Amino acid sequence: MGSNSSRIGDLPKNEYLKKLSGTESISENDPFWNQLLSFSFPAPTSSELKLLEEATISVCRSLVENNPRTGNLGALIKVFLSRTKELKLSAECQNHIFIWQTHNALFIICCLLKVFICQMSEEELQLHFTYEEKSPGNYSSDSEDLLEELLCCLMQLITDIPLLDITYEISVEAISTMVVFLSCQLFHKEVLRQSISHKYLMRGPCLPYTSKLVKTLLYNFIRQEKPPPPGAHVFPQQSDGGGLLYGLASGVARLWTVFTLGGVGSKAAASPELSSPLANQSLLLLLVLANLTDASDAPNPYRQAIMSFKNTQDSSPFPSSIPHAFQINFNSLYTALCEQQTSDQATLLLYTLLHQNSNIRTYMLARTDMENLVLPILEILYHVEERNSHHVYMALIILLILTEDDGFNRSIHEVILKNITWYSERVLTEISLGSLLILVVIRTIQYNMTRTRDKYLHTNCLAALANMSAQFRSLHQYAAQRIISLFSLLSKKHNKVLEQATQSLRGSLSSNDVPLPDYVISFFSSRLLQAGAELSVERVLEIIKQGVVALPKDRLKPLADRQVDRVLACQAFVYAASGFSQFHGLSVRNFQN
Repeated sequence: MGSNSSRIGDLPKNEYLKKLSGTESISENDPFWNQLLSFSFPAPTSSELKLLEEATISVCRSLVENNPRTGNLGALIKVFLSRTKELKLSAECQNHIFIWQTHNALFIICCLLKVFICQMSEEELQLHFTYEEKSPGNYSSDSEDLLEELLCCLMQLITDIPLLDITYEISVEAISTMVVFLSCQLFHKEVLRQSISHKYLMRGPCLPYTSKLVKTLLYNFIRQEKPPPPGAHVFPQQSDGGGLLYGLASGVARLWTVFTLGGVGSKAAASPELSSPLANQSLLLLLVLANLTDASDAPNPYRQAIMSFKNTQDSSPFPSSIPHAFQINFNSLYTALCEQQTSDQATLLLYTLLHQNSNIRTYMLARTDMENLVLPILEILYHVEERNSHHVYMALIILLILTEDDGFNRSIHEVILKNITWYSERVLTEISLGSLLILVVIRTIQYNMTRTRDKYLHTNCLAALANMSAQFRSLHQYAAQRIISLFSLLSKKHNKVLEQATQSLRGSLSSNDVPLPDYVISFFSSRLLQAGAELSVERVLEIIKQGVVALPKDRLKPLADRQVDRVLACQAFVYAASGFSQFHGLSVRNFQN
């Protein structure tokens, strides 16, 4: 782009970009590269990101068309690879210019890689990275896979280059480039199990970096390192006060818009203030790696690493059957998770660790300060109308995992909280964590009944209450009142559905039929009475299941499109039949299907 390129509007006319994307092959030893990589951009605002893509469309199209003949993309990658061999030494020697130009090379590669992935198949992408000029003197005679070499180089850069003020931006860009590379799945409807990500990241020279990469990304998240102050930036400043390289802020922003967890029908996630772009990008890459599908012949090694890492204070040896294992400071990780739950990706990491790593789950459940973790989760549920549905679901599932543990259900009633400022329905000057949890879950149920009417959210909320109910003790007066109100509300819902079902039944009877008042409920009640008193929860459910099979279905007219009401009616019936005190015997596993 050259030293004169400092505005997005200049890019379509930039001579260096035209030459890069043109029909002339450029040797990796050409002085052109030093000129191309001597650029600096003021960081564009979020509204300018689309302008950047539009400004470079013509350049990218020309490169896609001409690169199979010129190999200029491969030459650019080779320039970057050769520079990274001296990057560690340059950081130690404070060689700002060298690191600046290396960063710029990676930034261009990242932008081009994004365009290539969007516009072509994986097979075509590989052809662009394996091109080799046949004329003597330009390239070696052996065929090279530059894409695999680039990925290995990025993993080395992320794990081995010391994090300093002058290396902060290139570390962020290296992680961003890997996220872009893994975005191939976004452009395929089917699940990829034989993609280039499997080929390169799950076997071959990249595989030995698995545990080291996962550990580095976790520590980046834990440390939340902020970008260096403006005076410490490696990049030249423009006279107008700009000059922070575009790749730092916009790379994070554009990838955030792609990988946000907000979905169709849910409230869009508000863009967080990225106090640590490195931590944010590290977390995104970690989650993408953890959720890669298993290869056809091998499990995902990054998921294996996340499932098996242990506490640094755990001196027991790793079993030989566990690959990619490592140790990390659990106390630091716990603290970071408690502090970062305002973002949905941090909540997803917490769920992933609780669900898949038994070492983490055991450690967290043994903590005596669980309120530091539970309160942020409750605040997510409390502000349900402001969160996207994915964030709410993750928070609720985390509570379900925690409430499966009896020790947790007992201990939350022993933790006394004071002045919960974010709870606005009532002033809570002093309340136990358990009572607050009950209040928030019941509030979520009532919100769902009147607004979203999501039966899965409803079922999971009731399951959380059921899991905790055996350990209810010393409840706050307001929490006890809300439980009674919930039962009353569920009963009214049940009666309403019952009345509608009865009316439908009576309307469908012929003149010769004898009306059966309250037939739905009478049928099941008679079976329960015949079974005797003192029925266990399991026995009640067994009788209901048997009754459903024997129920004459031709006597009933199906209710149209009332899934939520039917779920509520069924759950209220079980509550009434078996008693609230017995209902706790149903754990979350009984509800998930």
